[in-house]
Amino acid sequence: MFFDIEKEEQWLNDQLQKGYRCTNISGLGIYTFEKTDKRYVMKLDYQDYLAKEKFRDYKGIYEDFGWTFIKGSSMGSIQYWQKEDDHQNEIFSDRQSKRNYYKRLMSYSSGLGMLFLLFSYMLYKDSGLYLTDGLWSMEGSLFWKAFIFETPFALLRLFPVIMVVFYGGSYYKAYRKYSMLAEK
Repeated sequence: MFFDIEKEEQWLNDQLQKGYRCTNISGLGIYTFEKTDKRYVMKLDYQDYLAKEKFRDYKGIYEDFGWTFIKGSSMGSIQYWQKEDDHQNEIFSDRQSKRNYYKRLMSYSSGLGMLFLLFSYMLYKDSGLYLTDGLWSMEGSLFWKAFIFETPFALLRLFPVIMVVFYGGSYYKAYRKYSMLAEK
């Protein structure tokens, strides 16, 4: 599972360079590859919601340039594109389209970050991480047994906060690249 679209793209391309071709990516993020003698390249793009006709046009443009659609959705998701390596492997034709890509990534990261922030608030507003009644008033081995037992659950309750940090980092990384493309 990846939290950084560029690292996921790099990992997928590393697999393709080893002589594999991606045939499917499941909804749970399970990748299916098959061995091949041809060299392939994969590019990922994030698109916000696109109406059916715009999504069909979007796919058509990429397919006209030899890209095969592997996975994605018109509902706003990461789009997975693959083609045989012909040394013309960029999906963004100019600086502005690359900049728009990073702007969409910022939107994606901030949206998910806000969702997890809201979830964190709902989770913690009435309680702390450790929910065992009287945990902090226990003593000796009873305290340590209860504390050790409760700790994995407390860490699980921290998951939304950790996701906020990951998506905040992803937003910042996309923002830096977006800004660098504006300066040059």
